[in-house]
Amino acid sequence: MSKKTYRAGAIGHSGAGNFGHQIHLAYRGLDNVQFTSIADPDPDGREKAVQEAGAMSSYADYNEMLVEEDLDIVSVCPRWVSEHLDMVLACLNNGCHVYCEKPMTMTLADGDQIVQTAKAKNLKVAVAHQAVYLPRLHQLKQLIESGKIGEVEVVSATGTQDHRGGGEDMIVLGTHLFNMMRFFFGNVDWMSSHVTENGNEITASSGRKANEPVGTIAGDCIRSYFAFKNGVSGYFQSKKDRAGGEQTYGMDIVGTEGIISLRGGASESLDFYPHRYFNPANQDQKWERLQLENNQLMEGNQLAAIDLIKAIENDKEPISSAADAVAALEMIHGTYVSQLSGSRIYFPISDRSHPLE
Repeated sequence: MSKKTYRAGAIGHSGAGNFGHQIHLAYRGLDNVQFTSIADPDPDGREKAVQEAGAMSSYADYNEMLVEEDLDIVSVCPRWVSEHLDMVLACLNNGCHVYCEKPMTMTLADGDQIVQTAKAKNLKVAVAHQAVYLPRLHQLKQLIESGKIGEVEVVSATGTQDHRGGGEDMIVLGTHLFNMMRFFFGNVDWMSSHVTENGNEITASSGRKANEPVGTIAGDCIRSYFAFKNGVSGYFQSKKDRAGGEQTYGMDIVGTEGIISLRGGASESLDFYPHRYFNPANQDQKWERLQLENNQLMEGNQLAAIDLIKAIENDKEPISSAADAVAALEMIHGTYVSQLSGSRIYFPISDRSHPLE
């Protein structure tokens, strides 16, 4: 790593997505980053963020900040997606690399525009899928690739399945799961899905707004199948109020020689079943806890900032890049496209507009 000191800032919008999941604090403790400035149109939220991040200046207008402060890296923080495209493009057009809250965009076309603009300007965009930055997940990936469970056959992911179950669960939290599935197993070739609302098939007119502006959603029950290019079969499911307070969020990875089970945003519960077939009736076949590095999910923000700087200095893509965010969104939007067309959907999807709009 070079001895360059990077000037960083953050864009938030209190009352409209705020500062996301601590995205403005990603640079704390980094010796090679000087956190410079905060932008937020809300004066109280702006002052709070300044105090939290230790910023030296603040602005109501992020465009003014970008012109005045000569920044190298900017966090685009709001949870709400409605302003992401304008914010990220403004950063790129002012020569700044970006760390962006997820979901990155509402449509594939908007995501494509960010990817293309960043490439044209030789800038990097990382996205806050924090889990894939954690050493715990990298250690797990190495175990899988070394044959811990033999040849992987199936990965089955389940959403939080609370009151947001179905379409909202799929976009708000499912984006982490889809990004993680791709982190482990690469690109999807094709997919199919079944989406219902109150037991009825959704149609093109079923779209509704989510609790927060993350794009149009539909369905309270989703079942999707993904055919990965490496031969792994993938599944995703989410049903409204199915969890009943239990931790369902996570995935099971099934191989020819065993199963690995992950639960929680940072895979806090990580277990290994060292047997070829799951047989709950055989009391001799027990689950074992995998002892890997213990990481908290929000540690991923600082690790993402470190990785982004490495990507800048080595001219490579971040671990969770803008292109990865588009690919995760494609798995989400493909769910609706498949349901509405009643067919397999091959990637890349040709129509990059929102399938429910």
